[in-house]
Amino acid sequence: MRWLILPLLLLSLNVFAQCKSYRLASNGDTLNCTDRKGLKQGKWTIRLETVRGEPGYEEEGIFNNDKKEGPWRRYTLMGDFIALENYRWGNKDGISQYYTIAGLEHVENWRAINPDQPFDTIDVPDVYDPNKVERKVIKREGSAYKNGIWTYYRPGSLSILRTESYVMDKLQRPKVEGEAVAMADTIAIKKAAQKTPQMLEFEKKNSGKKAVKVRDGRTGG
Repeated sequence: MRWLILPLLLLSLNVFAQCKSYRLASNGDTLNCTDRKGLKQGKWTIRLETVRGEPGYEEEGIFNNDKKEGPWRRYTLMGDFIALENYRWGNKDGISQYYTIAGLEHVENWRAINPDQPFDTIDVPDVYDPNKVERKVIKREGSAYKNGIWTYYRPGSLSILRTESYVMDKLQRPKVEGEAVAMADTIAIKKAAQKTPQMLEFEKKNSGKKAVKVRDGRTGG
């Protein structure tokens, strides 16, 4: 038993030596460690109180050199679970899920930007042909991009209200929707441009005349 306690004791002493400040959880875990350089490290719990009507919350997760890393869980100040976000390099990355009292509200997809690499190579799927993919080199801007499917659910159920598809922050519109709109517009224009035989005969008789009066079917003065 003594040999089991000794490694744990040495590990704890090593953690304490690395931390300029920290606190201990009830189970003995070291929390909220700030190292000698002032950087947040390891397990953290953060509490934000209600301010100016904005609801407060608590969140827990891992810091690596002052940047959030991996899954972070968020709770209301009453202890209700409301979000699971994933981070990389301190930015949102991958799937984030958001909840209400009724259940899952919506799901987001993100792509984090590596601050050490100014350019990135990505595969951009063709909106019109899912089997076609184009590889592009882009300059990184910002910290994270909306990238993938965003899904919104009806409160209290898993029935989908709507979905949105993003590629590097750009909302994608399916071709069928655009084609339908364009086709409807084209049909309307063609119908408006069509002339009946009566219209053609009228134009022939009155070609070159000015101020031709036409009855429009109205009665009265």
